[in-house]
Amino acid sequence: MSEQFKSGFVSMMGRTNVGKSSIMNSLVKEKVAAIANKPQTTRNAIRAIVNRDDLQIIFIDTPGIHKPKSKLGNTMVETAFGVVSDVDVVLFVIDGTSKTIGKGDKIILDKIKQSGKKTILLINKIDLVKKEDVAKLIDLYKDEYNFESIIPVSVVKNINLEVIIEEIKKHLKPGPAYYDIDEYTDQTLRQLVEETIREKALRLLDDEVPHGIYVETEKMKERKTKSGEPIYDVEATIYCLRNSHKGIIIGKEGNMLKRIASYARTDLEKMLDTKINLKVWVKVKEDWLNNDTLVKKFKLQ
Repeated sequence: MSEQFKSGFVSMMGRTNVGKSSIMNSLVKEKVAAIANKPQTTRNAIRAIVNRDDLQIIFIDTPGIHKPKSKLGNTMVETAFGVVSDVDVVLFVIDGTSKTIGKGDKIILDKIKQSGKKTILLINKIDLVKKEDVAKLIDLYKDEYNFESIIPVSVVKNINLEVIIEEIKKHLKPGPAYYDIDEYTDQTLRQLVEETIREKALRLLDDEVPHGIYVETEKMKERKTKSGEPIYDVEATIYCLRNSHKGIIIGKEGNMLKRIASYARTDLEKMLDTKINLKVWVKVKEDWLNNDTLVKKFKLQ
């Protein structure tokens, strides 16, 4: 391996719904983290891997910073802040449509200041705002911290995404490849199934339901079809907080659940490049958001 090969860990931090997962997925060129236009989509610290001939970057997408209202919420915020001490570079993502430095962004900035980590500021969603508004945001944040660089980006318009990689590379030291060059995430297949089903539920369900659900993969087994093709039999359960939510998730004549499962199966078949036989059930588990055993699942590993 070349002496110039560089590697390192990069944390992505930001408030909920600023587009961290979208940026990470675009950089990796694979769907690693759930994306939905709803807050608190990411619950775990999800690792995604970018490989180049002379570079390996392990991105850690953390839950969005928000005011927690449950044990799960507390765990998500602890996870987001807990990652910072162990990374080489922090990517601080803000929403380009904001006009001021909001309370949530100030809290994150304080944590970054305490850490003293090399930090790159990403101003996301610049396709939605005027250039002069982006310039004002740059001026606002330049006075707050000595950022290594400030990069305006747009996932939708594919603006400056490769610039992010090049800028991170400047601040990494020579090191080994921590993962195989063919890998793009450290998530297990079961976790990818859970993330994919939850993302489809987030996109399709009413606002009051999605963040009261979690998904567990009950079974994942590979076999051959009669024609000799490989296929995975996958069984998963969507857990929700109450019976009224269960009815919404299932939908009239089971139509909503069928849509969630169908969209999830399509994505999984693309990701795994194999046929998927997916069965999904819905069960009620009241107040699981404050269940210590379940919340442990979302703690930083």
